[in-house]
Amino acid sequence: MKLDTNKRKIFRVRNKLKKVSGNNRFRLSISRSSKNIYAQIIDDTKNITLISASSVEKDIKSATKVNKTELSKIVAEKLAKKANEKKINKIFFDRAGYKYHGRVKVFAETLRKNGMDF
Repeated sequence: MKLDTNKRKIFRVRNKLKKVSGNNRFRLSISRSSKNIYAQIIDDTKNITLISASSVEKDIKSATKVNKTELSKIVAEKLAKKANEKKINKIFFDRAGYKYHGRVKVFAETLRKNGMDF
C-alpha cells in the first residue's frame, strides 16, 4: 500500500511518539479542520482516550463569535483544566503532521501556560 506524503509524515511522527511513551506520559493528539479544532489525550499502552475537548462542544460553541485562533485558546484551556482534574501534566504533543504554526502553536502555548509539560 502506497501512502502519500502527508500520511507518511503522520505515521512517522505518531509511531515515534508511541515508542517512547511510557506509563507516566500520555499522547496529546490534535486535529483541525477549516472551522474547528479537536484534541484528545490518549494512553497508548491501553489504547484508550482519557480526555477530549473540541470546539464543537455545546458550551464552547454557544460562546460569542470568535476567530479560529481564539477558539484554539478556549479549547486548550478547557483541555488543560480537565487534565489537571485527572492529575495529568506530562504529555507528548502529537501535531499530526500539521506545522507548528498558527492555531497549532497557539494551542500548544496555551497548554504550557496552564501547566502542561511537553
